Amino acid sequence: MILVTGANGFVGATLCRALSSRKRSVMATARHESSLQFLSQQPFVTSGQAPDLGDASSAPAWSALLNDCHTVVHTAAMVHVMSPTVADDAKFYKVNVLGTLELARLATQAGVRRFVFLSTVKVHGEYTVEGQPFSAEQPLAPNGAYAMSKQQAEEGLLRIAQETGLEVVIIRPPLVYGPGVGGNLEVLIRWMRRGIPLPVGALTHNARSLVGVDNLVDLIVTTIDHPDAANQQFLVSDDHDLSTAELVTQLALAGQLRARTVNIPVPLLRFAARIVGRSSYFDRLAENLQVDITLTKQVLDWQPPLSLSQSMSRLFATGASHEH
Repeated sequence: MILVTGANGFVGATLCRALSSRKRSVMATARHESSLQFLSQQPFVTSGQAPDLGDASSAPAWSALLNDCHTVVHTAAMVHVMSPTVADDAKFYKVNVLGTLELARLATQAGVRRFVFLSTVKVHGEYTVEGQPFSAEQPLAPNGAYAMSKQQAEEGLLRIAQETGLEVVIIRPPLVYGPGVGGNLEVLIRWMRRGIPLPVGALTHNARSLVGVDNLVDLIVTTIDHPDAANQQFLVSDDHDLSTAELVTQLALAGQLRARTVNIPVPLLRFAARIVGRSSYFDRLAENLQVDITLTKQVLDWQPPLSLSQSMSRLFATGASHEH
């Protein structure tokens, strides 16, 4: 059996459905079991309430959930927030570091063989230099409490692997998109649906890697069983990078929307963003963030099963996007 944390989340829910379709037995967990009712009709899926990790009284409940599980896929996390407070920083550490490592220790005690951890490309940094994509082998350089918490969790998991023999797999995705996606991409789609002209027509020279949720999930499923995945770190993407202007065009084609863009010089856009206090938002639109998945493809003999256009089409398959 495969235990999936965060099974009510964007990636976790898609993973549970994919495993069910492959006739793999799944223990789907979330903090509130009622949030997993949508999985009740999925064959091979059992749901369970996941108590807060770190609470001494939670160990017996987790031991019961982990019973007969050979693999844990840990997708649950406190995710990136725009303007984190000191309290947020402490929570990042508690949830993403201490919680992850406690789960890994409980997993080893329960006889779990493999632990697949969903990290983030942000452990490498926020942006890349043109023509120099991130690779899994290069040193990490996280910026901010969220990325740092993911790096610390990675390091702790690898120590546990050395000490116990637990097989750890680390996956570092960039922006993940698909039906129900939230965040900046959801805002962009909402503006396009309203016919609001987007001032991104001049953003044609940057390049960003993205990954459709179905492609990410296919890689996760691959790493559950692949013998060469143990104690490795993998980057993932659709293997097709886009400028911001190209992203808007692809979204318009997939959603049958009109792409209304305005060509405003990039320096003027940057200045305007700084004036209104949105420099970080502008940087995410205008800077490069590319990943090199050559190692992933070679080690796992893996290719993204869906093309960029297929993944984009699925983004609109279930109607309006919403925040998870």
